[in-house]
Amino acid sequence: MNKQDFKHKVYSELAKVTKALGNPHRMEIIDLLAQGPFTVEQIANYTGLSIANTSQHLQTLKHAKLVTVARDGNFIRYSLAGSNVYDAWVHLRELGMSYNAEVEKIVKDFRAGYDDLEAVEADELLSLIEKNKVILLDVRPEEEYNRGHIHKALSMPVDRLGEHLKKLPKGKTIVAYCRGPFCVYADEAVKLLQQQGYKAQRMLEGFPDWQAKGYPTVSREKSS
Repeated sequence: MNKQDFKHKVYSELAKVTKALGNPHRMEIIDLLAQGPFTVEQIANYTGLSIANTSQHLQTLKHAKLVTVARDGNFIRYSLAGSNVYDAWVHLRELGMSYNAEVEKIVKDFRAGYDDLEAVEADELLSLIEKNKVILLDVRPEEEYNRGHIHKALSMPVDRLGEHLKKLPKGKTIVAYCRGPFCVYADEAVKLLQQQGYKAQRMLEGFPDWQAKGYPTVSREKSS
C-alpha cells in the first residue's frame, strides 16, 4: 500500500464518523443518548420522528460505531459507544456556537419568547449548591433522574411541576436543569415558576455536561 492509498483509506473510514454526525436528527439522538440507554420507540417519541426513520438513523450511527445495541429482557436499547462520543458532540456543539453566529441567534430568539430567561453555568451552580443558596430541580422525565442526577437535586418532571409548586419555598432561588443547553424542559419550568412568583433560573448546560466535569452526582448504582 502506497502512502496515498493509506491516507485515502484512513480518511474514508473517518468520513463515516463525520457523515454519521452530519445530520440534525442524528445529533439530537446522540444528545438524547447521553442521558442513558433508550429503545427505538422512546427515541422516536422524544425526537418526534417515526419509528422507521429513527431506526434508520440509529443504524447509520451503529454502522459508524457511535452507538451500541444491547438486549434488556424484551427490549432492545441503544447506547452511546463511549463517553468520548458525547465529548465529540460537545466539541462540535461548541465549535458551531463559537463560529456560526446563526446558532447563537436562533437560541437567543427562541429564549426571547421566554422573556430572556437567566442561565447559570455549571461552575457557578456548584458553588451555590455547596453554600445551600439554591433549590435544584431536575425537570427531566423521572426515569432519567433515576439513572443519574446532580446531587441534592429534586425530581420534578416539567409536565408535573405544577402539582408540586406548593412544596417549594419562595425565599430561595430555584434552578432547573434538563438534558443540555438545547433542551427546553428547563426553560418551560423556569417560565412556570416565574409566573407563580418564584425567583428561578435554568442551568445553562445539562446533566451530561455536569457529569463530564466530574461534579458530584447520584446514580442508581453509586454516588460520586
